[in-house]
Amino acid sequence: MARYAEEKMSGVQKAAILLIALGPERSSNIFKHLKEEEIEELTLEIANTRSVTPQIKEEVIDEFYEICLAQQYIAEGGIGYAKELLEKSLGVEKAMDVIGKLTASLQVKPFEFVRKTDATQLLNFIQDEHPQTIALILSYLPPSQSALIISALPPERQSDVAKRIALMDRTSPDVIKEVEKVLESKLASLVNQDYTIIGGVDAVVDILNTVDRGTEKHIMETLEIEEPELADEIRKKMFVFEDILLLDDRAIQRVLRDVDNNDLALALKGANEQVQNAIFNNLSKRLAVMIKEDMEFMGPVRMKDVEEAQQKIVNIVRKLEDSAEIVISRGGGDEIIV
Repeated sequence: MARYAEEKMSGVQKAAILLIALGPERSSNIFKHLKEEEIEELTLEIANTRSVTPQIKEEVIDEFYEICLAQQYIAEGGIGYAKELLEKSLGVEKAMDVIGKLTASLQVKPFEFVRKTDATQLLNFIQDEHPQTIALILSYLPPSQSALIISALPPERQSDVAKRIALMDRTSPDVIKEVEKVLESKLASLVNQDYTIIGGVDAVVDILNTVDRGTEKHIMETLEIEEPELADEIRKKMFVFEDILLLDDRAIQRVLRDVDNNDLALALKGANEQVQNAIFNNLSKRLAVMIKEDMEFMGPVRMKDVEEAQQKIVNIVRKLEDSAEIVISRGGGDEIIV
């Protein structure tokens, strides 16, 4: 179907027509995900839209469906995969038109094809690369995927890669393209030509918050020796088990409500006296005695098990902070709010 009328319309006009076609209930659900200025702009456009022919409405809905389909294909297998499937269903010319519209408004992240790769396979793929190359790739991956990979690297490489991620600021598109080319990237031709901000302290904090405790400790201890200022900056944005001392009594009590008693006993088995006292002082006398008895009864334990139990508690603290039930003071002078 030729799209003479529809092609002359702006994006806002098309969005308004789509929302009108979807009806008030579905449109209200979409509005929940938009910014205030976007809602105002669309509301005004909807109010100014007097009549829409069935042909234009159909064309707008068709375009929306095609772009959604392209986004789904990109998420499943990258631009190359989306292009191949769209060509089969829409034809070469139409497929390129849809991809073009999508990528004009949606920046596809470099190394997108890697996101669907198993972490073990990816590790085998990049472990022999230069640490700076590994740092570049991990900066674009989800923290959970990066955490699995950095945990599996040799100890001497873990801190090096983490440091390079933290110190990374801006990377030239040419460098990204070259790395993607070496890795047979499907996205090299579509990388946005603007300089891309990646890495940085926040990126390495996200990764360290996800890795196992042993890897986290090794990386931080190495950074404290090699880059003490950087380590301090990272630590201020992180929360480790010993940082329970930063919480006030009400925050500790809130955290303990969600902690399994067996995990607590195991975690305290490897904690220093200060941390133990902070925990016991916020338990009922009866429960404190019971936890202490459990600690004595369990005898020697593996450090790995202790670290896993401590990490479970740390995850609870981070979750409560994310939901704003507690606020952690990280040295900025702010009071802790519970």
